[in-house]
Amino acid sequence: MRVTYLFDPALDLVLVDKVQIQQVVLNLMRNAVEAMAESDRRELVVAASPTVDDMVMVSVSDTGCGLNPEVATQLFKAFVTTKQNGMGVGLSISRTIVEAHGGRIWAEGEPGQGTTFHFTVQAVREEEMADGELV
Repeated sequence: MRVTYLFDPALDLVLVDKVQIQQVVLNLMRNAVEAMAESDRRELVVAASPTVDDMVMVSVSDTGCGLNPEVATQLFKAFVTTKQNGMGVGLSISRTIVEAHGGRIWAEGEPGQGTTFHFTVQAVREEEMADGELV
């Protein structure tokens, strides 16, 4: 598997609980790895880029089996899973965490083409900082 990290150099700080957001990213990466288990091509890309509304978008993309349109509408509901041994709570918890941070989470993909999950969090602008502290 090839893992690529693409972080926009213009990014600086975000306003998050790092443990909670780390859990979201870990869940999305773990799901991506599992989705690629049967794929010939296994590429995972984690990216972060600024958006126009003082947010930062984090994206996790895979080259797995893609997103079934029937499941896509229910992805973030509790106890919805496509995994044989899954509980269906990871994406629901991730949505709760992201929304508690003022962001949103969504997925894009097509069957056989891989899936990309995106979520946003609040960026911290330089003028909001004084001596390394948020003011």
